[in-house]
Amino acid sequence: MVRATRARNGNVAVIVAFTLPVVVGGAGLGVETSFWYYSSLKLQAVADAAAYAGALEKAVEVIVKQNLDRYFTAIFNQAPVAEQARAVALINDASKACVLALSPSASQAALFSGNTTVNLTGCSVMSDSIASDAIKTQGSAVLKADCLITVGGMVLNNPATTVCKSNITRALPAADPFSGLATPTAGNPCKNVNGNKTSQTLQPGTYCSGMSLSGNVTLQPGVYVVQGGMKVNANAVVAGSGVTIFMAGSNTVSMNGNAKVTLSAPTSGAYSGVLFYGDRTGTAAQSTFNGTAASLLTGAIYFPRQQVNYLGNFSGNGGCTQVVADTIQWSGSTTIKQDCTSLGMKNIPATQSVQLVE
Repeated sequence: MVRATRARNGNVAVIVAFTLPVVVGGAGLGVETSFWYYSSLKLQAVADAAAYAGALEKAVEVIVKQNLDRYFTAIFNQAPVAEQARAVALINDASKACVLALSPSASQAALFSGNTTVNLTGCSVMSDSIASDAIKTQGSAVLKADCLITVGGMVLNNPATTVCKSNITRALPAADPFSGLATPTAGNPCKNVNGNKTSQTLQPGTYCSGMSLSGNVTLQPGVYVVQGGMKVNANAVVAGSGVTIFMAGSNTVSMNGNAKVTLSAPTSGAYSGVLFYGDRTGTAAQSTFNGTAASLLTGAIYFPRQQVNYLGNFSGNGGCTQVVADTIQWSGSTTIKQDCTSLGMKNIPATQSVQLVE
C-alpha cells in the first residue's frame, strides 16, 4: 500500500516536471504577447509622428523596425522578435491665400454675406480661428476660390465652388505674412489736408489730424502716416500710385460707396505690395472699404488688429488685392487673383493640413 502510494506520487512528480515548462511558457507567452503588442503601439506612434513631421515638407513614407528580446519564451526560441511599423502621410491640396483672417478664436472670422459674388482665382480663403464657423457664407453670397481652409470649422449656407478636392478643416494656423513689416516713423512737421479745395495734390508724411478727402485728390508716391481717421467722402475722386498708408494706433479707414478710389502700392522697397497698413499696437476697431465699380485698390490691405469690412464692388489692377486682417466681412462683389508678383506683391501661404493616409 505504501509502495503504491509512493509510485503514484513519483508519477505525479514526473508529470509536473514535464508539464511545468509548458505551463510557465504558456504564461510567459501571454505576458510577452502583451508586451509585444504594447511595443508595437509605441512603434506605430513613432512611425506616425515621423511621417507627419516629414509631410510638412513633402509626402513621405516611414518604416520603423525594431527587435524585441525574449524572456519567458526563450526556453522555446531564443531568436529576437522582429517588429515593423509603417505610416504614410501627405499634405492636402491647398494654395496661396488672398483672404486671411488672423484671429485665433473669433466666430465668423471670415464672413461672406449679402448679395456678394467673390471670385478668387489662384488663391484661397484662410482662417486661423478655432471657431466652428471660422469661415461662413450666408444670405445669397456666392464664393469661388481654390480652397477654403480653416483651423476650426466652417458653415456654408451657400456651398462654395472650389478647385481643391475638399475644403480643409483642422488645418495648421497660417503665420502673419507681414509680421516683420517695420512700423513707419512719424515725421515733423505735421501735414494737413485742405478741405476747402476742390482739387489738390498731397505729399507723403505725417497727417496728425487725419485725412478727410473730398473733391479730386492725388497722392504722390511714398508713405503716409495717418494719426487720425481717414475718410473718403461721397463723390470724391482719389488717386495715387506707389502709396503706402499707415493707420497709426486704432485709427480707421472709411470709404463712401459713391467715391472713386484708385490707389496702388509700391512695387519695390520696404513696403512693396502693401497699400494699407494698420498699426499692430492698436485696439479692436473696424475699417470699411467701399467705392464704385470703377475703383481699384491694388496691393495688400493689412489690419492685424482690426476688422475689415470690404463692401465695394471693386478689386485691384487685374484683380490684385489681398486682405489680411483680424477678421473680415465681405459684402462686395469682386474678382481677385493671386499672381501679382509683377506689382510688388508677395504670395501669402495658406497653411496646408497634414493627413495620415496609411
